[in-house]
Amino acid sequence: MSCIQTIQDYGLRAIGIGERLLPREDFTLCEQFTLIGSGMIWNVYFGLTALVLGFFFATALALGKASDKRILRKPSEWFIFFFRGSPLFIQFFFAYFVFLSLKSVFPVFDAFTSAWLGAAIVLFLNTSAYSAEIFYGALQSIPKGDVEAADAYGLSGWTRFKRVIWPTMLRLAWPAYTNEAIFLFHATTLVYISSFPAWQQRGDALYYASYFADKTFNPFIPYPILAGYFIILTLVVISVYGLVNRRLNRHLPAERRQKIRLRPNLIR
Repeated sequence: MSCIQTIQDYGLRAIGIGERLLPREDFTLCEQFTLIGSGMIWNVYFGLTALVLGFFFATALALGKASDKRILRKPSEWFIFFFRGSPLFIQFFFAYFVFLSLKSVFPVFDAFTSAWLGAAIVLFLNTSAYSAEIFYGALQSIPKGDVEAADAYGLSGWTRFKRVIWPTMLRLAWPAYTNEAIFLFHATTLVYISSFPAWQQRGDALYYASYFADKTFNPFIPYPILAGYFIILTLVVISVYGLVNRRLNRHLPAERRQKIRLRPNLIR
């Protein structure tokens, strides 16, 4: 089988398009690159879904934690503490068995036991908590002079938040938030090794890398391929977030612009 044919057969297998059965023997490099790359579709899906939804929820949580009203501040603090204080791996296990228990009583929760929804919800809640803490720190670091200047111009309420507070918060938080986005994509590899089952062998990149490692008893080919894909994904994230960072800091002199530095978390 040619490599082009292999790509046609397995390139979209992770989402149910292509050959139903996985190769059983005589594994080629093309098959390993193609299937692991196919699994990356799920990693990108989980990461993007959690990031997009989590960005707005994290903003609301940060504002709640910074609020003077106890009814807003305390729930935000508890939420952030719970999801930052417990390991993501355990959160996957806990969520899956909660959804499984609810499914037995309320059939509507059937979809929540699938990775595409249940795992995405866990990642969304987890990154919201971490991002909220980053945004909260940025809110506390906003120069008082910026807020006083907004008051002097007659800006208040939503207008002040939209034009002064929110852009400044993002500018201060963006380098740290970039590292959170990178680590979130890396954390997507926990989905199928924690609790959520892969339906019809349709898993993420780590799922297929583990499959080849188990079948060939040689982890030194599939896992470096997996690492290569994630390095490429990391470079894409850094590039995209770097463009946004330059946009947020476009009004500052070049020497005062914050540069994004990769500081990966060692454990989550």
